[in-house]
Amino acid sequence: MVAGRIASVDILRGVVMVIMALDHTRDYFTNIPYDPADLTRTSVALFLTRWITHFCAPTFVFLAGVGAGLSGAGGRSLRSLSRFLWTRGLWLIVAELTVVRFAWAFNFAYTTQVWVQVIWALGWSMIVLAALVHLPRWAVATFGIVMIAGHNLLDGIPLLYQGDTLIGAGARDWFWSFLHVQRMPIAYPIIPWIGVMAAGYAFAPILLKPRAQRVRALLLLGGALTLLFVLLRALNVYGDASRWAVQPRPAMTLMSFLNTTKYPPSLLYLLMTLGPAIMLLGPFERLRGPAGRYFDTIGRVPFFYYVLHIALLHALALIAGAMQGFPMKALLNPPFFGYGEGWGTGLLNVYLIWLFVVLVLYLPCRWFAGVKARRRDLWWLSYL
Repeated sequence: MVAGRIASVDILRGVVMVIMALDHTRDYFTNIPYDPADLTRTSVALFLTRWITHFCAPTFVFLAGVGAGLSGAGGRSLRSLSRFLWTRGLWLIVAELTVVRFAWAFNFAYTTQVWVQVIWALGWSMIVLAALVHLPRWAVATFGIVMIAGHNLLDGIPLLYQGDTLIGAGARDWFWSFLHVQRMPIAYPIIPWIGVMAAGYAFAPILLKPRAQRVRALLLLGGALTLLFVLLRALNVYGDASRWAVQPRPAMTLMSFLNTTKYPPSLLYLLMTLGPAIMLLGPFERLRGPAGRYFDTIGRVPFFYYVLHIALLHALALIAGAMQGFPMKALLNPPFFGYGEGWGTGLLNVYLIWLFVVLVLYLPCRWFAGVKARRRDLWWLSYL
């Protein structure tokens, strides 16, 4: 424990936040115009660059539930915890539609460019968890496990409207997309994310056990989830709408095996990511030195870091565009829709830009972490 916090949780959160920035750097700066998971076109390096970032959103949402669980186990009243969860959830939803969206887009074109992502799902998950915390912890665990394990049974329920966006769709499709089917502007349907957060809440007491018991439990649980992923994926029957298949080369077969569904996250996607993440909590307890301090600092201010890194990447893209004579109007948009022919750079440069960004962000994050630690009298800081 460090200052009332569990350092390994902050370190793991910091690690996945830094990895997340790699994916967003690729979004802004890549010159590759196709999906890195497209096995007919991708390379091993490009696929793995995308695949490693799959660990970010599940771990982030799971650890948000862990944080709520630790807060409740630490003596905070259920009434106080519930109120904090639903009010912070509402704040995150508003922030997704305003602050976060502006960082991505640098424009106010709400009529054509509105989309909601992980902060949206996190906000709704907190609102649901605000109600769930009044149940026994075993009931919350059951809710989370059933949703995670069973939601792929819903894959057969399609949208009636088959366009790329929900524009023109009826109320049923809007509601079903909100719940379970990705269609812009809803990039992150809330099922099973609310189950992931509930599972994190139920998991939290494991981190309060004596160290030997705790590390053993983390290794066994994380290892079991990872093994379950391998077994279920090998069977190729349930847990992901996308089946794997033997490819012309062993590396491509492995990529096919690992290429699970993120939107919404399938059972196999969550097993593949949360299993190793849980196992890492044990060794991260012993992470010290500059690396430990760096990731711990980032992990203490995740929302601040999230908004700042998106805005910085977008600003750097504007600078790069100006230097290349690229039309600025095109860059006053999110990167998901593409910046046009001739934009971007190779994968090596993407990694160099990513390293620059995550190093530059350390000092402002350290400053803000210090403010949050010192100014306990400013209640609103706990929402950032």
